Amino acid sequence: MSDAFELVTRSDWMVLGGAALLLGLLIVSFRSRSYVFCQYLKTMTGIALKPAEVRRAFKAGGREGVREMFLDRIIQEDLKGGPVAIPDR
Repeated sequence: MSDAFELVTRSDWMVLGGAALLLGLLIVSFRSRSYVFCQYLKTMTGIALKPAEVRRAFKAGGREGVREMFLDRIIQEDLKGGPVAIPDR
């Protein structure tokens, strides 16, 4: 059975290196999700969040927790502008 996992040839090492590279990319992509989300949110809405806040909200409530936090921030930003004048018809 141990013969199946021997790394003898150069191609064996290349396959192992490729698998390690893909695993590294997967780990980096999962770690950077909150950072990329915060950059996107700042660009699209002007609301700045910290990646740690997004991770904390996701751990506490999953997608719904992040959505709730985002909606709270949108409402806070909207209220900062004061009341909106509604024109008469």
